[in-house]
Formats: sequence, C-alpha cells, structure tokens
Amino acid sequence: MVVLGYGLSTIDYGLLALMKGVVLAGGLGKRLEPLTRITNKHLLPVYNRPMIYYPVETLVEAGITEIMIVTGGYCAGEFLRLFGNGSEFGLRDLHYTYQRGEGGIAEALGLAEHFVNGDRMVVMLGDNLVEQSIRPHVESFAAQEYGAQILLKEVEDPWRFGVVEVRDGCVVSIEEKPTHPKSNLVVTGIYLYDAQVFDIIRTLTPSERGELEITDVNNAYIRRGQMASRVLEGWWTDAGLPETLYRATTLVRERERKRQQAARPDPIAA
Repeated sequence: MVVLGYGLSTIDYGLLALMKGVVLAGGLGKRLEPLTRITNKHLLPVYNRPMIYYPVETLVEAGITEIMIVTGGYCAGEFLRLFGNGSEFGLRDLHYTYQRGEGGIAEALGLAEHFVNGDRMVVMLGDNLVEQSIRPHVESFAAQEYGAQILLKEVEDPWRFGVVEVRDGCVVSIEEKPTHPKSNLVVTGIYLYDAQVFDIIRTLTPSERGELEITDVNNAYIRRGQMASRVLEGWWTDAGLPETLYRATTLVRERERKRQQAARPDPIAA
C-alpha cells in the first residue's frame, strides 16, 4: 500500500547521494527503569547487539553514508566508545551532538541543522527496528520535488503513537497519543524531510509536556500540502517499553535464525 500526498517526478540520484541520516538517541528512558538508571536506553541489548546498532544499520543499508547521532543524558560518551568514527559500518562520516534535558524529538532534530547543511535527511528514532529495507522509501522521497514523507504501520495499540487520519488516499491529520484513535495506522519513528523542517521547528511552541513535538512538525507539512506517506512492509517495533524491548529481541532473534538457516549449505545438494 502506498499513500502519496502529491505527484512525484523521477528519482533524483544526486539528492539520494547527498541525503543525510540522523538517529535520535537522547532522553532518559524512564519507561525502562531500572534498566536505564545506569545507561542510555539506546545502549541496551536487543538480542546480540546494542539497540542503537539497528537504526544505524537500517540507514546504511538504505544508502546513507553520513550520519549524526543526537544523544543526551549521562552516558553520551559511551556512543563514541561504541561507534568510533563509524568505519565499522562503512560510513564516510559519523557525527555526534548532545541534547540537554528532554525537550522533545523536534528539539533534538533541530540540533542537527548544521550537520544537514541544506540537504535532505532520513531521521530515525534510536529505539525503532524494522524487518525490511527502507531503501525503496528513501528512493521514493528522492523523487519528491520537496516536502516530507512519513512511514506508517498498522498496530494493535495506536494510542501509544501519532495516529493518522487518511481521507481519499491522503493523510489529512496526525493526532498524538489520542484516547480514542481514529484508526490503527500510526506514524513510525522514521521521517524523511527536506531542509524546511528546521524553519518549521523554529515556529513551534512547547506542548503540555514541555516538549517540541514531532507531530506538530508533520502536521505543518500536511497543512502546506507537502506530506507524502508510505506503509512499511514487514514488522516494525519500537523498544521503549519492557514489553516492546522483549518483542524487539524476539523478532530480531527469529530474523537472524532464518538468515542463518538460509545461509547453511543444503546437505542433499552437497
């Protein structure tokens, strides 16, 4: 299923090559206490690797060669120890910046403006994991003349997320963590933006939670008629709760088990 906000042109491979990646890995991870009392949530293990590895690998597989990690809290230096210069992932450059406090996802993204430097970007929350490649969605975004794209997924607990309202095949609004969701279709933690996003962030005011909300950013693009959307194939999960951290581990373990089985030589053929 593909939902598009407006027409597309052919893929601009120049834009694709210049696209930056931003992984947001700040916050205090209070919903995972006591696990997060001594470490950043995104450094917790998911099966056999740190959680933060998965969004970085997703971006690299999609063709992104320059990534910034936005972190925070008391363990920011551990990200540098873990990743170094990113050469293990084949990255051309790996950058870091620090978010003080918990000012929200949009505030964290705003810290990457100097790194993005007018280019387009793929933004992932550091606790998001996907089963399949997002490269087709990144290429679709490169074909847009301007604007943004959000990746969606149907879930059983939409009240935990930003819930989309779709009308005539287009997303017309997003409501953050509604008591009575209008659908089961939610915005995942994967966002694709042009450089207008930083101008939009500068216009935001804090929500009742005292944060700059990424939902307000997305609704601003919707009001401008510059938002496209696509639905992810395969599974998607966050890992920000004990239940979803366990689910993420189970899903990754099963995926790795299937890959290992597929890589084994066929004894009959041998």
